[in-house]
Amino acid sequence: MDDAALIDGFWEARSRGEFFPAAWFDKLTVDQAYRIQLGLIRRRCEAGEQQIGWKVGLTAKAIQEQFGFDEPVFGCVLHRSDNGQVFGPHDLISPGFENELCMRLGRDLSGTISVQEARAAVDAVYPSLEIIETRGPFTAQIALALADNAQQKTVVLGRPVKLPDILESIEANVYVNGQLVGSGSSDAVLGNPLNSIVWLAGKLGQYGRTLKSGEIIMTGSFTRQFPIVPGDRIRTEFSGIGHVEAGISEA
Repeated sequence: MDDAALIDGFWEARSRGEFFPAAWFDKLTVDQAYRIQLGLIRRRCEAGEQQIGWKVGLTAKAIQEQFGFDEPVFGCVLHRSDNGQVFGPHDLISPGFENELCMRLGRDLSGTISVQEARAAVDAVYPSLEIIETRGPFTAQIALALADNAQQKTVVLGRPVKLPDILESIEANVYVNGQLVGSGSSDAVLGNPLNSIVWLAGKLGQYGRTLKSGEIIMTGSFTRQFPIVPGDRIRTEFSGIGHVEAGISEA
């Protein structure tokens, strides 16, 4: 099937609430998945949503190897939420969260770029939580997950700060309901979160896309993904950057 037919089929399935169409289990290539993703995002924007940035996932080498990838993956960001956001118990589908630095661009980027060019383009960094949804069998059907925009739902952003000189040694501590449940370091994100921007600029060039001034980029999680259920309050503290928190109400 050509791209237009694939996008039509996935759009129709999405309208029925089928985010991972069973007819396409084990049949999509990663390239097809990206083309479907971008086509669906275009339709969502035509229907009134707005793309505000990008996400980079599978940035840890061990996770790439687990899923048989030799590079990260990308998705589109269409929604952002303020620090302290409390979601309703029925707002999210099988939700979880990841702990990331979100970069805001102050200039356009495209194609092959250096880490220095990526750094010069960033005008702010946010402590952030990526709120994800597991809308289908993610681990078994990762190409379908990419077509479904790589689990993205929204991003919760803390207070922006200036990009620090050293990014490789930022620590994150993750709390759920006041209890420390995990920690991680920024060097888990491709060695340096700026490498996510370098990779993304090059990868998007393969699909005729560029990074635009004003867009935000979720650069990849410091830790594993954590589930979240009604009644939970989550908070992540990033050394030298700040904190971000969110929750789900019980009713």
